[in-house]
Amino acid sequence: MAGWVDRSMAESHGMRENEGTLTFHLPMNQRSSRPSRPDKARRLGYKAKQGFVIYRIRVRRGGRKRPVPKGATYGKPVNQGINQLKYQRALKTIAEERVGRKCSNLRVLNSYWVNQDSTYKYYEVILVDPNHKVIRRDPRISWIATSTHKHREARGLTSIGRKSRGIGKGHGYNKTKGGGRYANWHRRNTLSLRRYR
Repeated sequence: MAGWVDRSMAESHGMRENEGTLTFHLPMNQRSSRPSRPDKARRLGYKAKQGFVIYRIRVRRGGRKRPVPKGATYGKPVNQGINQLKYQRALKTIAEERVGRKCSNLRVLNSYWVNQDSTYKYYEVILVDPNHKVIRRDPRISWIATSTHKHREARGLTSIGRKSRGIGKGHGYNKTKGGGRYANWHRRNTLSLRRYR
C-alpha cells in the first residue's frame, strides 16, 4: 500500500505520486502484514512478535449528522439541529472502536494516522491477542490481558480516548471534572433543595 512516506526520501527518489491512490481502493478495514510507519508503531507499543496485529481502517471525514427519523428531533427548538453538528470525539476514536468491534477477541493498544484525502482519513490500529502465551508471559504487555481492558477503546481508555474525555490536572481542566464540560456546568448550576432543611 502506498501509505505514509518520508517526504525527504520520497522527493529524493522521485516518488511524487499521490500516496492515497491505492489506499482508496482497499476495503474499509483490513489486516496489514506490517505497519506502514514502523517508527511510530514502535513508539506506541508495537513489537514485531507473536500476538501483535495491525489493522488499517478508513473513516469518513466531516461532521456528524444527528441520526433522527425524517429530521424530527421531537424536542425544543434549541435541540433541532441536524446537519451542522460537530462530533465531540476525534475520528481516530471512531476508527479504534470500529476495529475493536470487528476484532472482538483482540485488545486495542493504540493507533496512529497514516494518510488522508478529501473524503477519508486512514489510520492503523495496533491490536494485541490477550490469549496468546507470548503476550501473557511478557510482563511489559501482560496487563492488557486482564478483564479490565476488554473493549478499552469503547470506554475512552486508549490514548486518544482519554484526550476526548478532558482528563488532566491543573487550571486547564477545572471545567471538565465530573464527566465533561456540560456535566460540570450542570452540576455547578443546579440548585438542590432538600425537603427538610
